[in-house]
Amino acid sequence: MKVIGLTGGIGSGKTTVSDLFGELGIDVVDADVVSRQLTAVNGGAMPEIIKQFGPEAASPDSSMNRRFIRELVFSDPEAKTVLENILHPLIRKECQRQLDASQSPYTILSVPLLIESPFWRSSINRLLVVEAPEALRIERVIQRSKLTPEGVKKIISTQATTAQRLDAADDVIENIGTREMLKASVLKLHLMYLSLSKQD
Repeated sequence: MKVIGLTGGIGSGKTTVSDLFGELGIDVVDADVVSRQLTAVNGGAMPEIIKQFGPEAASPDSSMNRRFIRELVFSDPEAKTVLENILHPLIRKECQRQLDASQSPYTILSVPLLIESPFWRSSINRLLVVEAPEALRIERVIQRSKLTPEGVKKIISTQATTAQRLDAADDVIENIGTREMLKASVLKLHLMYLSLSKQD
């Protein structure tokens, strides 16, 4: 079974693209979704997160206090490493379980920092990158979250550059138009991936 890695910078439209593949009957394994589950109420990562970062790391409902953790990891590289050491093994284990259980002709593995991680890159057969101009990405993120433009730019600065993503990509979707245009791009790739999966 072929695994198609899906990545892109924040605000590029990865989630919309993965949703469109899902509408075509393709199984999608999303590392972001797994991460949110692990840090939700009763999430598997929460006991260790609270142990390492204190009670402030939890919201009143016992899910992760995302604002507190975000500010902490951006200001303290050591804290970022500690958080990654808690989350990454759990995320990898659950994503691999879902990949093993996939029944579709190929599977989409969506990972925000796929370019930056040798582990994830070794887990895929092909890489699809979703791109959009930085100004448009910032605008999208501001519309859907409470982040400031400066906050979005800080996140962008921690991710691979557009050039790095494009250099690693096998396929690219430029997400600058309507949903229908995006849907057409996804369908074109879907047909190609189906053809490639039959060659296994």
